[in-house]
Amino acid sequence: MDDIGEAVEQYEGFINEKLRPDLDQVLGLRDQVYSQISDYGKLVNQIKLLQETGAKELKTQVDLGSNFFVQAKIPDTTYIYVQVAFGFHVQFTLPEAIAFAEKKQKQLQKLAEEHTRQANALKAQIHVMQQTLQQLVLA
Repeated sequence: MDDIGEAVEQYEGFINEKLRPDLDQVLGLRDQVYSQISDYGKLVNQIKLLQETGAKELKTQVDLGSNFFVQAKIPDTTYIYVQVAFGFHVQFTLPEAIAFAEKKQKQLQKLAEEHTRQANALKAQIHVMQQTLQQLVLA
């Protein structure tokens, strides 16, 4: 009977100390990716709106961080700077920026799908281990 109790404790420890934190981490990464996908979608919508209006100048508010906004005047909307990775920004024309953002969304969607597969695998492992625990306890 002590062997069963030890086995139950080992399974519970593995579930709670390894699998659940791994699951939380993967789900957190997936949420970050979904947030980035949303941001690129907003960028595409804003650029298309800018193209439709044909505005050559723009007055807007810019978030400097922590929801602190300042007014900004953009004298020429021909080009836009887009953060591509690791804090680097690239100057694009509006059509180039749309193409980049749409390509990036597809790449991020694949990454989100991979995180979802990892999360599903971890959930399955947790479920199997919980069933094993129930069988050990009932035996």
